[in-house]
Amino acid sequence: MMKSTSTPRGKGPAKARRKTREEINLEARDRKRQKKHRGLAAGSRATGSDGASGGGNQNKHKDPRIGSKTPIALGVTEKVTKQHKPKSEKPMLSPQAELDLLETDERLDALLERLEAGEILSAEDQAWVDAKLDRIDELMQKLGLSYDDDEDIDEEEEKQEDMMRLLKGGN
Repeated sequence: MMKSTSTPRGKGPAKARRKTREEINLEARDRKRQKKHRGLAAGSRATGSDGASGGGNQNKHKDPRIGSKTPIALGVTEKVTKQHKPKSEKPMLSPQAELDLLETDERLDALLERLEAGEILSAEDQAWVDAKLDRIDELMQKLGLSYDDDEDIDEEEEKQEDMMRLLKGGN
């Protein structure tokens, strides 16, 4: 008599019961339904958000590169509008201050040096130099100065120095 190594049929753990095709399909549908509800709601653009009218949000996101829609004439037009420039942007200076500015003008000095060296200036530069020299003459006349005054003072100083040398008995 042989001993059986297996357990008797009624007393061991019960076998797992096989699911029917209907049960498998039902569980699959439940899983699919749960997966479907993950993520955000569809159609957020179409349903609209806070503002019921869609026009309000369009102005905020308008492209700044798009300019004015006013028509511009492309051809040559008859009337040309010129913009008037302000008369003078720099404040009015006293004649003495203006004369000092003109005498220390670097461009004028450079152009006068070129003239003394024998160079010929362009018409534009020559006109500018002439205008500045005329203005210097006007200002000197207003102030009562002249080129001769400087030379007279130098000559008088030289004469006085010569007299001092003579009086001291120098050469």
